[in-house]
Amino acid sequence: MDKKQLEIREMPGHLIRRLHQVSVSLFMEEAGKAGFDLTPVQYGALSTLRANPAIDQATLAGLIAYDRVTIGGVVDRLVQKGLVRREINKRDRRARELSLTDEGERLFKAVTPAVHRVQALTLSGLDDEEREVFLTLLRKATDAANDQSRAPLRETT
Repeated sequence: MDKKQLEIREMPGHLIRRLHQVSVSLFMEEAGKAGFDLTPVQYGALSTLRANPAIDQATLAGLIAYDRVTIGGVVDRLVQKGLVRREINKRDRRARELSLTDEGERLFKAVTPAVHRVQALTLSGLDDEEREVFLTLLRKATDAANDQSRAPLRETT
């Protein structure tokens, strides 16, 4: 193989994209085997809504680092599946609050073991110490580049 062709295989962006592909593929496989029709971003939304009930869509987008347009479609699908409810905010009738439904809570609890398996499978090539170092460095790099993202992660205040 030409050395120029191999250069991309050493670039962080390429390697991160490849690991993301692997992670999504494993997620879809494990969720499907467990009988769930759920994507990684839908799981992220459910997890975030479970920890932060009655937040609006813009806040949800910031908490999981997704742009508002994308999260709109995600929320629409979760509402259609009966996993999330969208209600009028009592203080501001123009705003909508998002919360898990009882079915959303049940699905979240049921699918979480499969999600944990995916995390282990994604990093199965690393031993425990390497995994810890990798995650520490990944968090550090991600945190340092957060504000350069089109959809930065925003913590609740």
